[in-house]
Amino acid sequence: MPPPRLGCSDASNCTGGPARGPVLAGPLRCLVVELHVVDHPLVAHKLTMLRDATTPSPTFRALTDELVTLLAYEATRAVHCVPVRVDTPVAPADGTHLAEPTPLVVPILRAGLGMLEGMSRLLPTAEVGFLGLVRDEETLAATTYASRLPDDLSGRQCYVLDPMLATGGTLATAIHYLAERGAAEVTVVCLLAAPEGLARLEEETDGLSLPLTVVTASVDQRLNEHGYIVPGLGDAGDRLYGSAGS
Repeated sequence: MPPPRLGCSDASNCTGGPARGPVLAGPLRCLVVELHVVDHPLVAHKLTMLRDATTPSPTFRALTDELVTLLAYEATRAVHCVPVRVDTPVAPADGTHLAEPTPLVVPILRAGLGMLEGMSRLLPTAEVGFLGLVRDEETLAATTYASRLPDDLSGRQCYVLDPMLATGGTLATAIHYLAERGAAEVTVVCLLAAPEGLARLEEETDGLSLPLTVVTASVDQRLNEHGYIVPGLGDAGDRLYGSAGS
């Protein structure tokens, strides 16, 4: 049975079915989740190298860092700003500064740590929180084992970093965790997404009132019986850091 389709306003561009690569360029407005698949030659090039099973961990880490910076550029299009006026060496000029409170970047441990530098490069003044979630490989359910976040996230834009949106359970848990603390908006940045994970994210965040966006390099075909994205790129954490302890 195919996974349920996302509730999108443009049915021709929904991502509930199989995809052979980036399924669209630009934002896709859904009932709950706004999906943005970044269609750019450099994104596709770096993603292809990440998919290659022969790419060694040091190269994989460097490519992830570069790809996340490209994704972050799109993810921060709606970052909150305020108008300012500055004096150049020639004359006054109108411009913008990032608004307060500053954004919060939340990598999901452990694989999300490999995305932090690429995101921080674009948002160096953002605060960083950490959230540890582990997925049970039999039930595919996510549970929290570590948290380092402000208790009050009122008015904060939160950027959640997780390489793979596979079953969607981990990210749904993380988003609820942030919403309970008053987050104003949540943007998920991931390298790859699966249609089943997007559908589950849509379903499990349906009752939340905060805006939710997913920015990714590709929506792949499906999940396999082990909950891995197909064709995907394997286990992102193992490819970033090795399989010690697994």
